Amino acid sequence: MLASGSTPFEAVYRNYVALTEVASLADDSGLGGKLILAGALESASGMALVAAANIAGAASLVASSDAQALRQALRDGVVDFLVNSLEEALRILKNEVRKRQAVSVAAAVSREHLIEEMTRRGVLPDLLPPDGVDTGEQRNLEAFVRAGAKRLRMDGAEQQPYVTWSVDQAATRWLPQLDGCARAVIPAEDGARHRWLRLAPRYLGRQAQRQHGVGLNAAERGAFEARVSQLMTAAELGSASLG
Repeated sequence: MLASGSTPFEAVYRNYVALTEVASLADDSGLGGKLILAGALESASGMALVAAANIAGAASLVASSDAQALRQALRDGVVDFLVNSLEEALRILKNEVRKRQAVSVAAAVSREHLIEEMTRRGVLPDLLPPDGVDTGEQRNLEAFVRAGAKRLRMDGAEQQPYVTWSVDQAATRWLPQLDGCARAVIPAEDGARHRWLRLAPRYLGRQAQRQHGVGLNAAERGAFEARVSQLMTAAELGSASLG
């Protein structure tokens, strides 16, 4: 059975779509060379945006004064580096932005302090999170926008239902075939969704070893289900269980 609707990865996908709508994935580097201010790590929206930025190929900077959240994010691979100041973060980010490489850096400070320091030092991110912030932060974020930063918009990211497919532990080798069914129904020129299918499993942790997904419109989902049905009828999926 295929599923659509809320999953742990859907929020990441919606943020990923929002990123691709404001900045085109022109080549294999994706959003390489772009810096995203992802907000607060302990918020669900901040975590989702960092993961989406990784998949899109961007550099992201996130903040948290919660030591446990920082350690967990580092263990889970959500962030690549944990630092104690903006200065340390910039040393890492400048190098990776120059090389157009994906990197995620978490600073062990409050989001308010991070934004204030970025404003004071004239550090301009390319992209800003869509979630609401308090009045003081809003003034600083508006200054970023006036200087050329773009705010993410989530309205267009809701257009395609997120469809998932999964297998049991013994049948993970069949996931590439199911991914192939999805790739076959997505237009070749839709580089963003093809990139998601290729790279999302690398960044989404252990659960992604058994479950993948992507946004599909009604026609694409119908074609995808038909291809999956053909595989199942031919018994090529063996004991795999879709859901």
